[in-house]
Amino acid sequence: MSSTPPPPPADSEPVRNTVKSTAKESTPSARSGGTPALQSVRADDVPRSVRLSVSRVDPWSVMKLSFLLAVALGIMLVVASGLVWTVLDSMQVFAKMEDLLTELRVPKLLALMDFVQFDKVISVSTLVAVLNTVLLTALSTLMALIYNVVAALVGGFKVTMTDE
Repeated sequence: MSSTPPPPPADSEPVRNTVKSTAKESTPSARSGGTPALQSVRADDVPRSVRLSVSRVDPWSVMKLSFLLAVALGIMLVVASGLVWTVLDSMQVFAKMEDLLTELRVPKLLALMDFVQFDKVISVSTLVAVLNTVLLTALSTLMALIYNVVAALVGGFKVTMTDE
């Protein structure tokens, strides 16, 4: 089985359009030199499957990816906290809570209303986002190192990929 096409007849001009010649070369009859009737199954009709195993994960790339994802989650947390606070404030929830606590004459709980101001809520959510970023990055890197040790012992996990 030759991968080159048969030579053109001597009296014909050479094919100048490489797309057409490539298309002709890739047909099963041109590759095998035989007729299509002799080939019962084409290679394109049979799905290929490949079994792979993930035996090692690069901790540096895991650390970079987990850091970027944690930063994105932190930004989403701060924005979501601001949006929730804005919605609750526009619904007068904080004002009604303050009126209720004033009516109940509970000065200790009334002091807690100072913690639901916008700047304090955003500060706390930013602090949580920063801590989340540090912890998620460290834990992901540690898990990559642990996976490499375990994969060295048992061979990693197997993945079968098919071509449909």
